[in-house]
Amino acid sequence: MDSAALLDLLGNENRRRILRLLARKPCYVTEISEYLGVSPKAVIEHLRKLEKAGLIESRVDDQRRKYFHIARNVRLEVNVSPYGYASKSAYPSNNSFDITTCRHLSLDVAWDETDELDDLLSTLEDLEQLENELSLAQRWVQGRLCDVLDRVSETVGAGPESRIYADVLASVRSEPKSISDLGRDVDAPREVVAELLEVMADEGIVQRTERGWELTTG
Repeated sequence: MDSAALLDLLGNENRRRILRLLARKPCYVTEISEYLGVSPKAVIEHLRKLEKAGLIESRVDDQRRKYFHIARNVRLEVNVSPYGYASKSAYPSNNSFDITTCRHLSLDVAWDETDELDDLLSTLEDLEQLENELSLAQRWVQGRLCDVLDRVSETVGAGPESRIYADVLASVRSEPKSISDLGRDVDAPREVVAELLEVMADEGIVQRTERGWELTTG
């Protein structure tokens, strides 16, 4: 499921409350209904949508009672800033990701399947602290990104009120782009992008080559 559909799904407060409850323990419809204070019929409809999205699954016990539980780990990120809006979702399939491939991170949190309870609780504390620090780091990075993009806009003489200049320059910084490609990158009409490029070309910031529009060297 893409991030937009996931946001729509989680926009309902009762569905969020259901997920909160199921994150604590598997539940059957009557339990969820009593917890939410809504009819079983409404609960069943919410569960159907969550199950269709792959967020929850169900199983039947020996008494033929259907229990619902969280199906997988899902991470949804939403970024709203003066330079744009973006959202993305991730469905990690396992925990085998090699964190050492992230050259900007250096982590020292390890555990193995032979750890005793005390070791596991200690690792849990370390991971919770790491999660909090990563959240703070994301906020810092987002602030710095906006600061740098503001400086880019000011450098080309556009000022923060014309942030699209910075978006266009960020798009062409690594490789030449056509106007159509740039329009998709910055989510703007071709005519607007073409006008911006001409303005920056007059200032000697970008140039048009056989490969497309690119930054002017030197």
